[in-house]
Amino acid sequence: MGQTLGGTEKEVALQNIQELYRKFASECPSGNLYLHEFKKIFGINSRSSEEEAAFMENLFRSFDTNKDGQIDFMEYVAAVHLVLRGKLEDKLKWSFKVYDRDGNGCLDRQEVRHIIRRQNDPSVMGNIEDICDRIFELVDKNHDSQISLEEFIEGAEKDPWVMDQLKLDIGPCEWFIEQQQEK
Repeated sequence: MGQTLGGTEKEVALQNIQELYRKFASECPSGNLYLHEFKKIFGINSRSSEEEAAFMENLFRSFDTNKDGQIDFMEYVAAVHLVLRGKLEDKLKWSFKVYDRDGNGCLDRQEVRHIIRRQNDPSVMGNIEDICDRIFELVDKNHDSQISLEEFIEGAEKDPWVMDQLKLDIGPCEWFIEQQQEK
């Protein structure tokens, strides 16, 4: 299976990635990116919601693979590679890790509702409970009211609706290219 469901994925040129690395080095001369800097990059501040701040903390922790409270250059390189060039399955594993807020290795209904609320426009998304119920119906194969990593990957790969509801069409290359062209 390709990077995304449907559509063609553009390739990010090596020079674009090298520019991103240079930017990291200039903005983080110590070679480390700390949580407060990470939040600042994504526009999270004291006026941001608690939910947004918590999501950014989970995102930060997903990239901080050695759990030392900072993202060093190698972790940054690995994160950029995953996001821009990683295989769909690797991106799904990473997304699962970010969504698994309590770190127990499964997604419960509360975590799935959180994903739906965070990823969808409330004015057009319909009933959160109905969407959550349908996701569990399609993905929770053993009906234990939890979605394991394996169920998550299988469900997302097989069902475009699930992929869309969880916003797992993880193909940021076009966005990245546009950002580089604006500079």
